[in-house]
Amino acid sequence: MKLLEGIRVLDLTNVLSGPFATLHLALLGAEVIKIENPVDGDLARKLGNVPQLNEKLMGTSFLAQNANKKSLTLNLKAPEGQEVFKALAAKSDVVVENFRPGVMSRLGLSYEVLSGINPRLIYCAISGFGQTGPDALKPAYDQIIQGLSGVMAINGDDRLNPLRCGFPVCDTVGGLNAAFAIMAALYSREKTGEGQFIDVALLDSIMPLMGWVAANLLIGHQQPVLLGNDNFTAAPSGTFKTQDGYINIAANKQEQWESVAKALGVPELVTDPRFQKRDARKKNRRELTPLLEAKLTTRTTAYWVQELNDLGVPSGEILGLQDALEAPQVQHREALKSVEIEGIGEARVFSLTAKFSKTPGEVETPPPTLAQHTCEILRELGYSQEQVAAMKKKGIV
Repeated sequence: MKLLEGIRVLDLTNVLSGPFATLHLALLGAEVIKIENPVDGDLARKLGNVPQLNEKLMGTSFLAQNANKKSLTLNLKAPEGQEVFKALAAKSDVVVENFRPGVMSRLGLSYEVLSGINPRLIYCAISGFGQTGPDALKPAYDQIIQGLSGVMAINGDDRLNPLRCGFPVCDTVGGLNAAFAIMAALYSREKTGEGQFIDVALLDSIMPLMGWVAANLLIGHQQPVLLGNDNFTAAPSGTFKTQDGYINIAANKQEQWESVAKALGVPELVTDPRFQKRDARKKNRRELTPLLEAKLTTRTTAYWVQELNDLGVPSGEILGLQDALEAPQVQHREALKSVEIEGIGEARVFSLTAKFSKTPGEVETPPPTLAQHTCEILRELGYSQEQVAAMKKKGIV
């Protein structure tokens, strides 16, 4: 049995945050039906670095997070489309949307309307700033939230700042937050029998991830210091030069620092007042780093990784994305799965990364083509072949 077997999710979301949330529900076994506009569907279908796939409305951005889902095209601005959606909502468990606040109300499909049809319905609205507040109606993309949340302000160093994270971290975390909230609401419904409304904001979602940095400011009254690749909690902890590149070393404990000094042949640094204690090392990291790199640059990264890990000091290479995706540990954990997509061929996409012993999640079907399941779903709702054809002619589906 799949963990979410029997759960139906109506996915009205586009691009990243919402589709990332519903991907996790789909991988856990929920029936996720993407409700897409009949013209060109989810915007992510046209996003990616392969123009031919974008033209097919199967862009790489779409392929990345829509496995295991079905596609139903539906014009929600038309009364007939709204009626179809209401009929689906009556037989569903979850609705997820990432429109601006107020859009669903204007369509006559608000939580109040839908919960009147199905009191057990869980409705999750994902937006940049949430459903209420002075910024609620402002447009928001990931980079906007990175800037407003403080994320860009704490990245980089004195040469490069502000600096955005290299992937859409706010959208992604917002999606995870939404998936977590939906699972919690499903658990609550098991006890109460009632659905509820969930308001997820990207801004709210990202800020707790900076908890340690924020605590230093809120409690310790210390502004963030731009440290680039250094870890502000300890030293030596960060990125260091080697003979053939760079190495990450995280000597966060006193005994790990002593092991680093021993391995590098500089035991005298352990008793140096500048480096003897954690806080002293943090304060004097700019003096410590070149002393360590003088030794690290005499050997290769691979040598030092092995040497330090053997001593219990967490260390690692800094891999390019291709090497990271092909790493033996990543392959062993089966984070990526191959799926055959008609007209495209084999594609590798991420699978569920949480490993359940009794209810494992799995990539089972490829991301759907636009409208692939429209007839199937409408026939299940009781619409005749003639009615479906009439709706198609009118642009409803």
